[in-house]
Amino acid sequence: MASTDRIEKRVTLRAPVSRVWRAIADAREFGRWFGIELEGEFVAGKTLTGIFGEELNEAAIIDYQKSRGLRPSKVKLPEKGAVFCTVERIEPERYFSFRWIPYGIDAEADPDNEPTTLVEFRLEGVAEGTLLTIVESGFDRVPAHRRERAFRMNEGGWAAQAENIAKYVESV
Repeated sequence: MASTDRIEKRVTLRAPVSRVWRAIADAREFGRWFGIELEGEFVAGKTLTGIFGEELNEAAIIDYQKSRGLRPSKVKLPEKGAVFCTVERIEPERYFSFRWIPYGIDAEADPDNEPTTLVEFRLEGVAEGTLLTIVESGFDRVPAHRRERAFRMNEGGWAAQAENIAKYVESV
């Protein structure tokens, strides 16, 4: 693997920056396309808790891990009240970032002691609508036994989430 530290996804969305911004920076809207019910609002320096809206299909996730050449691990849903993320910065209609435990549903993750990665959303107006760049960095700090799995699962996850947000903002 060339680099385990940074994932970058770019997607051009056929929606104005203001619409994409709302989908990212409003916690309720974020939860709709991301698949999590967040409790509270995104505020710089604050943590948000949340619960997944649906059960996880552990067998399918393990099969997916194997298909990516990974040593599979069991998964666990975060308990009610578990921290989803801590908001870093909010620059309206331009930049939003938070920290979280990468691939946090990994049963081998240690939420009390594990380092976080930084997730950044950058928005730029383009002729077609909005260029959204999603970057997650800091995987080199993830414990070695989880690093490749966290990186590769989140890499696939962000590809899917880029499709989810496109469907969400382009359907209105």
